[in-house]
Amino acid sequence: MPAHAPDTTPDATSEADPLGRERSHLAASRAALRAMREDVEALDIRDVTANWVNAIVLQAQIDDRIKALADLSHTPLFFGRLDYLHAPGADLAEGAEGEQFYIGRRHVHDAGGDPMVIDWRAPVSQPFYRASKQDPQDIGLRRRFGYTGGELTAYEDEHLSDPAEASAVSKLLQQEIERPRVGPMRDIVATIQPEQDEIVRSGLSGSVCVQGGPGTGKTAVGLHRVAYLLYAHRDRLARTGTLVIGPNRSFLHYIEQVLPALGELEVKQATVDDLVARDGLEVRGTDAAATAVVKGDSRMAQVLRRALESHVTAPTEALMVVRGSRRWRVPSYELAEMVEELRNRDIRYGAAREALPQRIAHAVLVRMEQAGEAPDDRVQDSVARNAAVKAAVKEVWPPVDPAKLVLRLLSDPEFLAEHAAGVLDEDEQKLLLWPKPFRSVKSAKWSAADLVLIDEAADLVERTHSLGHVVVDEAQDLSPMQYRAVGRRCTTGSATVLGDLAQGTTPWATRSWDEALAHLGKPAAVVEELTAGFRVPREVIAYASRLLPSISPGLAPVSSVRETPGSLRISATEDPSDLTPAVLAACRESLAYEGSIGLIAADARIPALAEALRAADLPYLSPGEETTAESRLTLVPASLAKGLEYDYVVLDEPAAIVDGEPDERTGLRRLYVCLTRAVSGLTLLHAAPLPTALV
Repeated sequence: MPAHAPDTTPDATSEADPLGRERSHLAASRAALRAMREDVEALDIRDVTANWVNAIVLQAQIDDRIKALADLSHTPLFFGRLDYLHAPGADLAEGAEGEQFYIGRRHVHDAGGDPMVIDWRAPVSQPFYRASKQDPQDIGLRRRFGYTGGELTAYEDEHLSDPAEASAVSKLLQQEIERPRVGPMRDIVATIQPEQDEIVRSGLSGSVCVQGGPGTGKTAVGLHRVAYLLYAHRDRLARTGTLVIGPNRSFLHYIEQVLPALGELEVKQATVDDLVARDGLEVRGTDAAATAVVKGDSRMAQVLRRALESHVTAPTEALMVVRGSRRWRVPSYELAEMVEELRNRDIRYGAAREALPQRIAHAVLVRMEQAGEAPDDRVQDSVARNAAVKAAVKEVWPPVDPAKLVLRLLSDPEFLAEHAAGVLDEDEQKLLLWPKPFRSVKSAKWSAADLVLIDEAADLVERTHSLGHVVVDEAQDLSPMQYRAVGRRCTTGSATVLGDLAQGTTPWATRSWDEALAHLGKPAAVVEELTAGFRVPREVIAYASRLLPSISPGLAPVSSVRETPGSLRISATEDPSDLTPAVLAACRESLAYEGSIGLIAADARIPALAEALRAADLPYLSPGEETTAESRLTLVPASLAKGLEYDYVVLDEPAAIVDGEPDERTGLRRLYVCLTRAVSGLTLLHAAPLPTALV
């Protein structure tokens, strides 16, 4: 697999200056993209819209199109080329000539409409990711391009149909992964591997769960998948919506800068806390770990359902409806039958409550017809709005506010005991109860777990809107109740679940994907495992994998394809007072290299390290802030390290990271996350003894 730099001697199948030709095509493609954008900007819609509403809608569509046609100067417009032996779809018996396609982040055509760049998601682009020497897929040549600062600087060829050329690992691909980063997460569209591409292009109707260790490309797969689905099913998903769910704001900010490079500008993102947020309810409280575990247990759904259904009571009196001079009586037993029938239908509490007045009105209309009257639908609606009917419905099927329901469960021991009997034991019920009950919904100090309970109760009252596709990253940290909250957002759609069981750092972390998918409402989802690592150097991931037997027995360790000698350095200080100066020195040493630096430490150590960095005149960023050439060091609390990556990581005091968690297993999992954030090098410094599993 020959790789070519600017001064490379051309191969026999290329022109005299192949790199110059490719640069010319890049320049022409960028010019064509500008022309496409200018054509849209020049559109005059004044004479084609019937009214101002249509004009606003059309202008919004034009604005979106203009935005989509923007040229991202530091993102390659194309990153590969495919030379087909025959024209795709042609009858090979006719000796059809081959075709050449440039593969990139979006479609670009010239003035005549001929394609200059093909979208990576198009079917004709698929062999760029899937073709191999064993299965060339009618590809004679696959060419990868290398870029520096948006400029094409090198290329690399694979002659897939040439049996004389041996298979080899792409050097450009490895260089792209290892390239120092300054700015957001790198352009990842060119680095997808065949096993990842199969997941990316799987159908919209099915859900998929991707288990992958650090550096195996889980996030890349999830982002590519949502971009691909939007391309392949744009009209459908435009109606139903898509959503990417991440663990925190820093993580979402980190990945949102990647999506434009995948050809998508408008993909909604949220945390689970965002999903369950409700107007007027502010998270001001926190739960002890044991309490949070109970609140996150799926059994809480049964407790909530019981508590809600307890508000429905059997009618004890007949209902008298007066219309004009006539009185119509509906006996209590008939009302009870209506209530029981609605309860047995297992529909939402609110929907049943809205249906009951119509049931009663229909019974009255039957009596009217039996008496010789000829009522129509307007009469039925009028009866349903009758004051006596409304009062009867309110009596037997009263409105319930979800927040007030949860407030009562957490405040009233008797109410909780009644509806948790046989579901939660007494100790678990005690954990749920507030030490001092709050008087109202607004005065309550709600925790994040409480809002998930309220969201569950709200769905029992009224169905939650479902989206077409949901991607949830770092899913291993969700509680069963949080899975249910996510699942409610895709009951009629599909999901992509991304995670690593070994990186579960919450007390309620996922124990198995089968269990998690059941809570999500997607038990038939296919579970795929990625074990080939591309980001973390082999020396670093092997060291971190020493923790796996303690944190996730049976899980296959990641096998890194990158061997980087000297990528791991471990240093101990005998005197604890020497640790911080050693950390500062390691940061300065790391800053001598290109790329981003992450100083990761236990949350409790962050204030002291921040003060030390300021005193040492070492400017630093917070997680999620974009690195620049002038500011490349980020101070990262261990609790926020998940999902982030840096060229070089300085890891402060592993023992403090472990001790900062409620239990040792969770602490070791947190440490596993922190150990696997480096792309080029990890420097570990400690004064306290290292965890036994690492020794």
